[in-house]
Amino acid sequence: MSTVIVGGTVVTAEGTFSADVRIDGGVISAVGQGLAGPADTVIDATGRHVLPGGIDVHTHLSMPSFGTETCDDFSTGHLAAAMGGTTSHIDFCIQPHGASLRAALDIWHAKAAGRALIDYGFHVAVTDPRPEVIDEIMTLPGMGVTSIKLFLAYRGTLQVDDAALFSCLERARDAGVLTMVHAENGDAIEHLMAGALGRGETAPKYHALTRPPQLESEATGRAAAMAEVLGAPLYVVHVSCRGALDRVRDAQSRGAPVTAETCTHYLFFTKGDLDRPGFEGAKWVCSPPFREAADHEALWAALRDGTLSVVSTDHCPFRYDTQKVLGEGDFTKIPNGVPGIEERMMVLHHAGVNGGRLTLQQFVSLTATAPARRFGLGGVKGTVTAGSDADLVLWDLTREHTITAAGNHGAMDYSLYEGMQVRGMPVTTLVRGEVVVDGGRLVAAPGRGRFLQRRI
Repeated sequence: MSTVIVGGTVVTAEGTFSADVRIDGGVISAVGQGLAGPADTVIDATGRHVLPGGIDVHTHLSMPSFGTETCDDFSTGHLAAAMGGTTSHIDFCIQPHGASLRAALDIWHAKAAGRALIDYGFHVAVTDPRPEVIDEIMTLPGMGVTSIKLFLAYRGTLQVDDAALFSCLERARDAGVLTMVHAENGDAIEHLMAGALGRGETAPKYHALTRPPQLESEATGRAAAMAEVLGAPLYVVHVSCRGALDRVRDAQSRGAPVTAETCTHYLFFTKGDLDRPGFEGAKWVCSPPFREAADHEALWAALRDGTLSVVSTDHCPFRYDTQKVLGEGDFTKIPNGVPGIEERMMVLHHAGVNGGRLTLQQFVSLTATAPARRFGLGGVKGTVTAGSDADLVLWDLTREHTITAAGNHGAMDYSLYEGMQVRGMPVTTLVRGEVVVDGGRLVAAPGRGRFLQRRI
């Protein structure tokens, strides 16, 4: 099947220009003027901008956590993503203790089977780094997986020690695999949480107060130092504060192979949101926690200067009415995580581009092009170029939208951005040349999404 998108303004990380886009067999075959020749389908993009579909490299669908499971699966999560202009994502496959990495991947492949609407890949979170598991890292590229994640927090469940971090960094380097790290000092945090509970400090706000920014900064610097010693590529996930930014920037200034992301919500909220009346603050409980307003500006500046190269969501959705309430009376039992897969591109565009903090080209780079390049999808996803998959979003810069949980499309019962008015939103989403969402309507069937075999 062939499709031509005519009359639009194409946006890439390098520039903005008027052009038609021709699609053959799900791949962009040409970008240029006067392409409206014979085609099975012609899409009129007059007055619209043609962007590469968003790539969210940090999501948690159907993930067991805190005695429950994230409420979006590969059906509802993909619907929400497509509605928000995201056309592919990379989810975290969590290794169960005692299991192999291959067995963990098999579990996540089963979660996606028959449900996927958009394309998806997997990272593997190594939580039980036995010697044979560390050796297994070498086999991951053959399974299309080129990144692992290590947690330096959540002692007793996910956290690994420094010896495991160092060994995994070394083995991943040799395998051509990228190591990702959740950087917080879990041992110190456990001590602070126990002290708070001992004093009867149980409200949601104490989640933030027992995870101070210094402990994120320390862990970031520790992981970066190990990566620098080994010459091992490191990617720091969900950077939330100035101190952690400083550690990333210091490592980069010395030529260490360290890159980093932030998440949309860290640009908008503060730890004060955890102190909302009643138990409402539980909706804002995630790790690392929200910081101060001054950290927002530091993060925006880092997005502009390239210290941070990706904006993801860490979409880790737990319903308020049945899941967040598990932590009433004990903040340490509140499921950690917030939603955002549908809102990411709209709120980042509104606050970033409309707010004068980012150019449209930077917006495209942060949400699509840089994620593709960093995670083994360069030349396949993330740009409007001949030879790339036709993952495209027709974006209306002028259309206004009010974000509400009732108007969203996932399984969540709240949105962090409830009532936020944005200008600029996706009106049509294509995945490999097929229209998936058009005018706010789902027009494709679940099960069409493909697993992404990523390259080294």
